[in-house]
Amino acid sequence: MRVARMGVGMTVAITSVVGVSLATAGPAAAADGTWRAYGNTNPITSSTSTWRCASSHELADDVHAQVCAIRSSGGDSVQAAVIVRNDRSSLYSASAYMDLRTSSTGLGNWSCASSGVGANSWSVCFGKTLTQSSAVNSAGGAQGVSLRVSPYV
Repeated sequence: MRVARMGVGMTVAITSVVGVSLATAGPAAAADGTWRAYGNTNPITSSTSTWRCASSHELADDVHAQVCAIRSSGGDSVQAAVIVRNDRSSLYSASAYMDLRTSSTGLGNWSCASSGVGANSWSVCFGKTLTQSSAVNSAGGAQGVSLRVSPYV
């Protein structure tokens, strides 16, 4: 069975070989995340940390997002993130949510309220930085679109 974890009052998709069922997580389950604007600088390639991201998904015409698990260059800290790329010539408002977990333990859930992503730019919703030596991954979404699950980092 493959489980796609979602949070923040959004629908959780639980996919198995035999079918799909839906569950809902409560809005109190998530802590506040933090938006950071990157302008036209790719947040992944400009970082010394290791990012493992799920494939990009379309939120709207010319707007894409992906969920990532991040490990610090020193290897002892981890973080979840949702990257939003706006290729429009105008501002796009986005909200995002994600979790972070090891193969056996949930480490937290975060959400970022709707915020403007500048024209032709990147913005990232980050969860809290945590100390963790075990491999982690993240599941998340933006604008009600499931971004699936990132690879482990």
